[in-house]
Amino acid sequence: MTNTHKDALFVLVNSLSKSEKRQFKLYVGRLGVNTDAKFLALFNLLDKLKDYDEKAILESGIVKKAQLSNLKAHLYKQILVSLRLNPVNQNIRVQIREQLDFATILYQKGLYKQSLKILEKAKAIAIENEEKNIAYEIVELEKIIETQYITRSIPDRADELALQAKKLSELNVMTSKLSNLSLQLYGMMLKVGYVRSDEDYQTVKRYFEKHLPKYRMENLGFREKLWLYKAHLWYSFLIQDFLSCYKYASKWVDLFYDHKNMIYLNPVFFLKGNHYLLESLFYVKYSSQFKEILEKMEKVVKSDEFPKNDNISSLTFLYINSNKLNLHFMEGTFDKGLYLVKIIEYGIGKHKDRIDEHHIMIFYYKIACLYFGIGDNRTCILYLKKIINNKNLKMREDLMCFARVLSLVAHYEAGMDYHLEVQLKSTYKFLLKMNDLHAVQKEMIKFLRNLGNIYPHELRNEFQKLYDELKKYEDHPYEKRAFLYLDIISWLESHLQNRPVAEIIREKALALTR
Repeated sequence: MTNTHKDALFVLVNSLSKSEKRQFKLYVGRLGVNTDAKFLALFNLLDKLKDYDEKAILESGIVKKAQLSNLKAHLYKQILVSLRLNPVNQNIRVQIREQLDFATILYQKGLYKQSLKILEKAKAIAIENEEKNIAYEIVELEKIIETQYITRSIPDRADELALQAKKLSELNVMTSKLSNLSLQLYGMMLKVGYVRSDEDYQTVKRYFEKHLPKYRMENLGFREKLWLYKAHLWYSFLIQDFLSCYKYASKWVDLFYDHKNMIYLNPVFFLKGNHYLLESLFYVKYSSQFKEILEKMEKVVKSDEFPKNDNISSLTFLYINSNKLNLHFMEGTFDKGLYLVKIIEYGIGKHKDRIDEHHIMIFYYKIACLYFGIGDNRTCILYLKKIINNKNLKMREDLMCFARVLSLVAHYEAGMDYHLEVQLKSTYKFLLKMNDLHAVQKEMIKFLRNLGNIYPHELRNEFQKLYDELKKYEDHPYEKRAFLYLDIISWLESHLQNRPVAEIIREKALALTR
């Protein structure tokens, strides 16, 4: 039996809404000969199956094994054609592309004048909506037609098209260079993580400056500015300059609000920009502005004009709930955030085909932190186990490391001494495989390792020593990010002051808003 995630056709059929399935059947049935078609019978069977089962398909008698692959490919193509005809999917980009296809057909029939008329309208729409790649394709086709059909209405038509092609080409090259840089910086982040030394910082800085193309801001359009801000944002994240992250994420989001039609044409970039802006605000602990941005984003997403599809639905679930958790962490209102757990668990099940496992594990880590914040250490441990026991997951080592460190702290808090010993051995084995550790992580491990040798009356003194040691790193340029995963300073203060950790975090949040 093939896994449902590996069979593309079954996943596609499974993703269709009731209205999309109904439309597909109407599309297939537009010609009477299709009503008994094998691909429709296969569609109906797949629609009924809970899991992809090749044996059940072959036993149905719809198709022989040798023909199954071709029939599946044909059905896949027919579903895509049907979806393309759905008004929901008819955005500006698809409409321009459709007009270009129509113009190409007319050109091939020798109807040059009609083709040029369609191309002129399509080009204007493309340029207006910053679709410069398609606009360039349109100009190139116009040039081909002009070599065969000379329009006498504009004497300098050739010069005009050549100039347009040159300008669009230059802007597309700029977009390509900036998008390449942005992607390479993002890849660097996933591969090696944030800079951890001055040497790392200089390496990233040299790379960024070398690959950033020269530009004049007044010559850049919406799309070029978008990729420029993205490149700066990823650079800022890499060097852990969170104020700069906030600056460029703000520019990204403001760019959309200055060009409101782009929100609905590029909803994914709009959502991502808001997410990075919120993440930056979380890092610099601006809770009041964080709340304002999150509410504004939710309002736009819930509006009737905002596009609705499966991908947008999954991203909205991911970004809004992730940032709602972050808001409760910033304000220390862990108990008030518990309602999100059921929403997130349900959402993970609903969107599992479109959310990667790494983001699911981040959700589990944040939920674990939520329970740790209210003192429910056993539930905290249960969620951390989902991360620690995930053997198939290829994720950033820092998240896995902090999951293990938090698990050690939670075992200590829960009084699970035997389990703490087992956890320590397991964590050491894992840490030995890691190339580099934060100083904060090293100090935490050293403290927890020595717990067995500390008498109860010495405990407060040891907490104070660890607090004094870690306090040095709170504003360190390459170590401070460790406290974003786990607010260990507040945890230590809760022990030293004999107060709940949530109370201490709330006080700090209130002090920042004054």
